[in-house]
Amino acid sequence: MSPCPICASDRHEAFNATILNKYPVQYFFCPGCGLLQTEKPYWLEEAYGSAIADTDTGLVMRNFSLSAKLAALLYFCFDPKASYVDIAGGYGMLVRLMRDYGFDFYWQDKYCENILARGFDESKAIGPIAGLTAFEVLEHVPDPMLFLSEALARHRAKALVFSTEVYSGNAPPPLDWWYYSFATGQHISFYQQRTLQIIAEKLGLGFYSAHGLHILTEKKLNPLATEILTGRAAFLIAPYIRRRLGSKTMSDHYLMAEKVTSARND
Repeated sequence: MSPCPICASDRHEAFNATILNKYPVQYFFCPGCGLLQTEKPYWLEEAYGSAIADTDTGLVMRNFSLSAKLAALLYFCFDPKASYVDIAGGYGMLVRLMRDYGFDFYWQDKYCENILARGFDESKAIGPIAGLTAFEVLEHVPDPMLFLSEALARHRAKALVFSTEVYSGNAPPPLDWWYYSFATGQHISFYQQRTLQIIAEKLGLGFYSAHGLHILTEKKLNPLATEILTGRAAFLIAPYIRRRLGSKTMSDHYLMAEKVTSARND
């Protein structure tokens, strides 16, 4: 068994489970940082026959909730006029919602079609990227340190806001945690708070966590403000932000309509 990709500690077997209802798979726990991972995921090509799992029934509600929290956080703690990229952005729903709030957001995903934010992939971004978002992504990657360091370096960004479910203590028993998602086979890495803290330290960034959002940044944030902005207050603040920034819904409509007309004329 290879050492932990985050802290290089030796890992030990935590349990066995059946993936995709047919593959017996070992799960390994790292006592050094708390990372829990499957063995080398040889089944991923089959697991990603569809980039978005059929079991992800919370996708729409999750994006509405995340966009409100993210809008409040970026508006008050980061630069609301800067450009941001949602990596592994799926169908593009979060990018569309963030642009509807008035933020200059762009989409990137190697494995999924951009359906809802067409015309706003990362290549269209003008100027530097202030930060990245990656929601429900880290549980899918076999080497989180490599994934994050490459993403931040590629975009020259010094901030990342992301989500993933965390656990504490020993590995949750297989039947006690829905997040393992054995039936889909897409979730292969699982984290504790201390795992994420160690990742931040290795990247030379600070770590903050509140209401399901995890933040890696070189900025010094006020933990209390972060807690308030990403809590229930976000849903009251978000409409105010949309009015202040000016939604890009209609301006994006006119931009895309102009591109369609130009393409037809060509």
